[in-house]
Order: sequence, then structure tokens, then C-alpha cells
Amino acid sequence: MTGAHKAVAAARPLRVALVLGSLTGWRRLLAAAFFGALAAAALPPLYLFPLLLPAFVGVFWMLEGASAGHSGGRQAALTGWAFGTGHFAAGLYWVGIAFLVDAERFGWAMPFAVAGLAAGLALFPALTFWFTWLARQRLRLAGPALVLAFAAAWLIGEGLRAWILTGFPWNLLGTVWAFAPAPLQLAAYGGVWLLSLITVIAATAPAVLADPARRSPRGLAVVALLVLLPALAWGFGAWRLAAAPARGSDVVAEVRLRLVQPSIPQALKWRADRKAANLRLQAELSLAPGYEDRTLIIWPETAVPYLLAAEPRLREELADIVPPGAFLVSGAPRVDPADPQGKIWNALHALDGQGAIVATYDKTHLVPFGEYTPLRSLLGLAKLTAGSRDFSAGEGLKTLTLPGLPAFSPLICYEIIFPGAVKAAAGTAAPPRWLLNLTNDAWFGDSSGPYQHFAAARLRAVEEGLPVIRAANNGISAVIDSYGRVIDRINLNDRGIIDAYLPEAATERTPYSYAGNILYLIELLFTTCVIFVARRFI
Repeated sequence: MTGAHKAVAAARPLRVALVLGSLTGWRRLLAAAFFGALAAAALPPLYLFPLLLPAFVGVFWMLEGASAGHSGGRQAALTGWAFGTGHFAAGLYWVGIAFLVDAERFGWAMPFAVAGLAAGLALFPALTFWFTWLARQRLRLAGPALVLAFAAAWLIGEGLRAWILTGFPWNLLGTVWAFAPAPLQLAAYGGVWLLSLITVIAATAPAVLADPARRSPRGLAVVALLVLLPALAWGFGAWRLAAAPARGSDVVAEVRLRLVQPSIPQALKWRADRKAANLRLQAELSLAPGYEDRTLIIWPETAVPYLLAAEPRLREELADIVPPGAFLVSGAPRVDPADPQGKIWNALHALDGQGAIVATYDKTHLVPFGEYTPLRSLLGLAKLTAGSRDFSAGEGLKTLTLPGLPAFSPLICYEIIFPGAVKAAAGTAAPPRWLLNLTNDAWFGDSSGPYQHFAAARLRAVEEGLPVIRAANNGISAVIDSYGRVIDRINLNDRGIIDAYLPEAATERTPYSYAGNILYLIELLFTTCVIFVARRFI
């Protein structure tokens, strides 16, 4: 290549950066939304993580092009909002499928629900972009220091999204690495937050090379180091796994599980003429050959479509499928027998061989509009789930103990998606040795949703150093060990059972299981310190 050709090639990134940065009006919003949707392709189930590079580099150039002054801050925020809208619309489109289960009543709301959810969640990226713009103007940040500021602001946005209005930490960016256990291992030390942080840094860092002044040997080395952060994390994860027990070898030999996935379509699940047949199907799967040796049979969320606690005859019938000394754990709605028209809970029950309920957990973290309607009197909307009454929240996370079983933390449906919030508070009970997640992803059909839900479960296993046992009506039922490795699974839309031993918890508790989301704050503080170092020396 001649010197002239090299000069042209070197100038090309600068030209693209200038063009993107100079976009205004609807062209800017459309380009930002495109980059946001492109970034969503890195999420489960596609895992096209290389697309994060053009997505974040492109939108970062747009952010750098926002002018100084009040109008520049507004432009930066709108760019972030458009990026977020495209990202969440592409990543969460499947939420709309739930409105088609009862299309006659709710189908009209599908486009409004998806668009409204995407636009609302996009306020967090809008805040991220505005923070970054403000740091650039006030602190005179540029190059790698501005990239780090952008990553820190992104992490602040994800943290706020996980907390405000009960929180919705679905598809945190670190989830893009959930296709394999090795890149997830860093979550044991910093949670999914640390994975999100290094992902944004690596995806955005090449943007600084648009500035020819940054293409010195030192500048190239710094960018290469930042881009390679996920590869370094992957190498660390491979090293950690090499020191771990072989997959499936470290188990609680006396605990033999049977997970049941009946794959009942959501449209048929609560039909009065199908309830008994659905129950028989799950009983038949439970009684498949080898059931006599099982010590715990697990059914999914609301697998029993009746008020089990108020149905002694039904409990006696279900006791027939419980092997001697074993238990059946199942989801079911629950009411207070003394006030059957009062509160109703989405519950988990443990049933013994005599038909007695020996443990109960009421779901604490409810799904807005799915299990209850916020501002129902004002909005005039009904919830999507069966029945006219809103579900009530339980008293909080708890640890359950059953004879012959290690203590466990029950989690119903999307309670598994909350980092650092999958166990009862320290000191309230003995620490659990495993996590039990009952769910029903049949609401979302053959879409990305069940895969994203499953990815969150794998991350919680690594963070807490605890195995996750996951039973879905439809979705992905699985046995996941404390390193996020899948021991066995039933795929989406498949019907069947899993017979497996309960994996042991990790030999040593993970730093994240001790410190929880305090590590999130430490990561932000450390990044801020590095920003000021980078501002001065890079």
C-alpha cells in the first residue's frame, strides 16, 4: 500500500466519525436507534457479540458530536434515548407475545406495551449519554478517559434500572457472555456488573482511534488492552474452571431430583375444561420409570391450577406420586383459608407423602401488569394472568428447609433476574445451599425471552456459587452447577423430565455472595479513580 493509500485509509474512521457526529434531527435518532438494535443482537439467544463494536463505536462518535451548551446536553440525551429505544425494542419484543395469549382482550395493547416499555427503559441510556456529555464538558475528558466515563455512566444506568420502580434488570449487558461458562466466571468476583463494565469499555474503546493523535504506539497499546479485557476475563474463567471439580462430579448423592416440564400452551393452561388433564399430564411425567428412587419431584410455577392449600382431597391424590420419604414441590395460587376472597399469592408449596404442606413460599417480587396492575383505578387495565384479583407480594425472600435436603432459596419466575437479591438477608436464616427457580415462560412462545431468562439464572449461579435448579412449564428447565455449567436441560417447547443429582455448592463462597452489590459501588469508585489517572497520563 502506498503512502497516499495509507493516508486515505487512516482518514476513513475520522470521516465516518464526523459524519455520524454531525447528524441532526430524525437522522440522528434513526441512526442511534439502529445502533441500539444492533447491540441487542449480542444478547441471548443470538450472542452476536462482535456486533457490539460497530454499535457502541458508532453511537459513541455520535455522542462526541453533540455540541457544547444546553442544546448539546439535550442532543446527547436524545441520542441515548433513541439508542435505548432501539436496543430495548429489539431485545424485549417478546413481551408483546404475552398480550396475544388472550388476543381478544389484550391483543390491541401489544404494540403500545412494547413501544412504551422500550421508550421508558430508554430513559436510563439517555441519562448515561447525558452524564458522559457533562463529564466531557466539565472535566475536559477525551480519548480513553471519556470511554471509561461512558462505561461508568452506563453502569450507573443499569444499576438504577435494577432498582427504580421495583427494578427491571433484564438483559444487563454482561449477559452477552452467557453462551459459555468460562466468560461468566468473573461474575463470582464482581457480579454481572463487572461483566457489563468491561463489555462497554471493550466495545467502545476503538472509537478513540478516529482521532489520528491517538494512533501512537502508546495509544494503540491502550486501546488494544481495553478491547482485550473480555478475552482476559475469559482466560481467567478458563483457569478458574480448570481448578473446579469436573462437571457433574460434585453432587449431593442422597438428593435425587426429578424435574417435570409439561410444556402446556399458555392458552390452555387455565381453561376450566383442561385443568384436570393438565394435572394428569404432570402426574404421568412424574411417575415415569425410576420415580421410586427420587427424593424430590419438582413441578413448575402454578403447575397446580387450583388453590392447593384449600384442597385436601387434591393433596391426598398428589401424595400418591410422592415416593416414600420424598417431597413434591410445586407452584400454585394460594389464599388465606379464613379469607378466601381476600389476598391471593403466587406460591410455592412443598408436599410430603401424606399430602401435608410442609413448607410454603409466596412470591415477593411481582411482575407489573402480569401479576398486578399499578395504578389500576387510574389506568383501568386488568392484569394478564388468570383471575380478576391482583396477586399480593409475599413477606420477603426466605430459606426453606426440608428433611434430608440442604436448605434452599425458592425463587418464582423472574425473581431470578435480580443480582444480589436471590437469598434472604444474612442472619435471618442459615445460608441456602442451592437456588430453586420455578417459572412459566409459555407466555412468550418461541422467542428470545425464555433464553434470556435462562441466561440470568446461569449468572446467579456463578455470582452466588450456588447451583440453580430450574423447572419451567415451558421454557428451559435445567440443572445448573455453581459454576454456571449446565448439567442437564430440557429445551424450549420440549416436554419431558430430568433425573439428576443435586450439585454441591461451591467449596468456597464467592466474593459476590459475601459482599453483594457493595461490589457494584466499589467498581464504580475504582473506575472513577482510573478516569482521573487516564485524564492526566493517556
